[in-house]
Amino acid sequence: MKHDLKLWCGIMAMLLVFSACKSAAPEDAVDEPSPVTPVKITTVRDSALSEFVELSAVSAYLEKSFVKASINGYIENTQAVMGKQVGSGQLLFSLITKEARSIGNSVNKLDAGFKFSGISNIRADQPGTIVQVNHQKGDYVQDGEALATISNRNSLVFLLDLPYEYNQLINQNKSLSIMLPDGTKLAGTVSGTMPAVDSAAQTQRYILKVGAAKQIPEGLIAKVRLTKISHAQAQVLPKSAVLANETEDEFWVMKLINDSTAVKVHVKKGIEHQNSIEVLEPNFSKSDRIITTGNYGLADTAKVKIEH
Repeated sequence: MKHDLKLWCGIMAMLLVFSACKSAAPEDAVDEPSPVTPVKITTVRDSALSEFVELSAVSAYLEKSFVKASINGYIENTQAVMGKQVGSGQLLFSLITKEARSIGNSVNKLDAGFKFSGISNIRADQPGTIVQVNHQKGDYVQDGEALATISNRNSLVFLLDLPYEYNQLINQNKSLSIMLPDGTKLAGTVSGTMPAVDSAAQTQRYILKVGAAKQIPEGLIAKVRLTKISHAQAQVLPKSAVLANETEDEFWVMKLINDSTAVKVHVKKGIEHQNSIEVLEPNFSKSDRIITTGNYGLADTAKVKIEH
């Protein structure tokens, strides 16, 4: 009986050992397929790109003329209204002397052929806009007194306060485009500069001459673009195709070497403009396929699937 019990205990012990060994043995590793990322692709294209600085400029009329009285007398009649557009030689004021006003009619009654009036007509010397009226009908004025002020419509300029750090750019942009708030673009040229720098803002004022294509109010703020760099034939990719590290001192793209594998290619970035970016190095072929969507976080030699 004791012998049978020992035999049974031995068999159970052996079964327990075999069971433990079997459970401790590692299962055969199962090969999992590599993840495949769906991507969209593009190719490089040639395009003209420019990098520019955008600044503000304010409209102004440099020349203003003063309409002055030519005699001492009363304003008999006036056609000067603030904001009115006038032409050269247009009648603005009629003045009558104090003497003519008091005895003129009496003289004419005594001798109708004498035709004494004592009236002096004041006309505009140049075309422009009346920006100030100093006297009205019935006012007494003295010889040489200013009656109104006219801004010369042909003296329209834009005043650009340029940071001195961009001083060299103005030599590269003698002709430039001036964009008004309503979308109108005017061609401008640098006609002069002030020989002083604002000590606080460190800006120098430049005068931009424009053609008087239409009436522009004084004090209008426009945008002026100064070109820094311009490349007529740039190798261009969408911005989404070019990736960067956290410090943005290293850039790369993911390029397909076949229909299912993408490799990491370091690039040298050039001009950025809106949704495009210039790649200076390396030179890609027009047939090279560059990933634009699904490229973020891809490792070198990643498995991909092209979406159409």
